[in-house]
Amino acid sequence: MATVNDVREVIERAYPPHLAEDWDAVGLICGDPAVSVSKVAFALDCTQAVAQRAVDIGAQMLVVHHPLLMRGVTSVAADTPKGKVIHTLIRGGVALMAAHTNADKARPGVNDVLAELVGIAPGRPLVPADPALAQDTPAKDAAGDACAQDAPALAKAPGLGRLGQLPEAITLREFTQRVANALPETEWGVRAAGDPDQLVRTVAVSSGSGDSFLETAAALGADVYLTSDLRHHPVDEHLRAGGPAVIDTAHWASEFPWTRQVRDIVSAQTGLETEIIELRTDPWTVHAKKEN
Repeated sequence: MATVNDVREVIERAYPPHLAEDWDAVGLICGDPAVSVSKVAFALDCTQAVAQRAVDIGAQMLVVHHPLLMRGVTSVAADTPKGKVIHTLIRGGVALMAAHTNADKARPGVNDVLAELVGIAPGRPLVPADPALAQDTPAKDAAGDACAQDAPALAKAPGLGRLGQLPEAITLREFTQRVANALPETEWGVRAAGDPDQLVRTVAVSSGSGDSFLETAAALGADVYLTSDLRHHPVDEHLRAGGPAVIDTAHWASEFPWTRQVRDIVSAQTGLETEIIELRTDPWTVHAKKEN
């Protein structure tokens, strides 16, 4: 029978820990590496409800994207929010592991799933894990096609975000609807900024919070940049500077589809029973527009 460590090694081969950002906290969070595992659960966030569901379905390990203990804490007492989660897992015999920015950067990883869902073949990363790969690489060729002159190593390199092209140009309005149809549904849906009738073909994506890459998407010749957690002032200034249209999705929606990828990897390489915890952990629960 497989152990927690066996599952950890499978995940770390798929999403190497050295790819994680310096500030990140990936890997095994709680649990005994030597304990046997027969069932592994998967989710984006380890909320209290997710932890309890993992216990209830009989999992011995829970794999998530967002680390529970991102920053240092001085207590995991059971009467604190994170402490309650940890106690629930340990009492229920569930180990917890996170693959975060290492899974964002890996090939294939979170960003490849997002790119494919919205209809592009995932090409070069917006920000390569090895910056040397991006030096002196033109954003567009003479015909105006982004990525056309990217070196093969860059086109398949690990890193944050992806750039690719739609099979044919469509309007921003149409592409926004395509994104809404492709991603898991959330209460407030998907919004876009830019001319609704603008034609878009070259698409940049970055799963999770990606407003720090607005200028990067512009420099790479994207017609539209898809990410999450966008804010008023950065988007306004980006558009006034001539940057590409932007699409803002719920953070959870842009990353939850990755759970299928990691589930399939663990299932194929271990033969263990697996289950995705389908709870929607997007925190927004109400959306309203002004009544007429």
